[in-house]
Amino acid sequence: MQVENQLKNQIAEAKTLLSTIKEKVEVSTIKEKVEARILYENCPLCESNKIIKSVIGDCSEQRLYNPIIPTKMQWMNCEDCQHQFINGHFTDEALEVIFSKQPEEQMVGFEVEIQRYKSARIIEKILPFKSAGIWMDVGFGNGSLLFTADEFGFEPIGVDLRKDGVLMLQSLGIQAHCDLVQDIEFEKPISVVSMMDVLEHIPFPKDVLISLHSKMDEDGCLLISCPNSESWIWKFMTAKNRNPYFNTIEHYHNFSKTRLESLLNECGFNIKKYGISERYRSGMEIIAQKY
Repeated sequence: MQVENQLKNQIAEAKTLLSTIKEKVEVSTIKEKVEARILYENCPLCESNKIIKSVIGDCSEQRLYNPIIPTKMQWMNCEDCQHQFINGHFTDEALEVIFSKQPEEQMVGFEVEIQRYKSARIIEKILPFKSAGIWMDVGFGNGSLLFTADEFGFEPIGVDLRKDGVLMLQSLGIQAHCDLVQDIEFEKPISVVSMMDVLEHIPFPKDVLISLHSKMDEDGCLLISCPNSESWIWKFMTAKNRNPYFNTIEHYHNFSKTRLESLLNECGFNIKKYGISERYRSGMEIIAQKY
């Protein structure tokens, strides 16, 4: 009986200890979650402080989700420029965690033959404006656009934050950089810059666009694709409470066609062509030229 009582006491003490440890872990996790994002004090596009809370998303079902990331995604609206953005961008530590996972379709060489046809259709839209020179793809993912641009006679350069992809491109003889594009110095001006579903992932897009403008040819072309929050597809998905973009963990911005075009004008680009992107739902493509 004495041994049994001692055992019960030991179990009770162990449960108490585990409960204490659990509380400490929960407190630590909460602290990490709070520090996962750096909050925006102003609109990241126009710097207005007239920002109000909008939709709330939940990223817990996202494949790139990690417990250090808060599940709640608070979207904000700027009352001055009408832009919608998440309430804060990730810290460097949080980004390392997110980018440690790489979706299969983002791996260099993924479905290379199928992707080649899609990339060719994209490049053909640029040819009336630029038919030669350096083609830089920012956030190149599976590399298909660069491989195909090379076939069309462009000199390909890739920029991406995933080291494995950069190393793979370099091993294939393609110039590639694992760095923020605004921090890279190029020997020659860039003729075409593509950002396919990338701009919405950048904390301060205006700074990047201004930097790209300075690195491009006098009449360099910029190709951007991203979801269009003004499209009817977007409106239908939102009305049915099925809009996946409010829950997309890597997105900082929901661009409308109107706001994106005005942003490009502000950064020194003329809009040349608007089109529908076949990459993702509600997607748009805008071709703009440096002036």
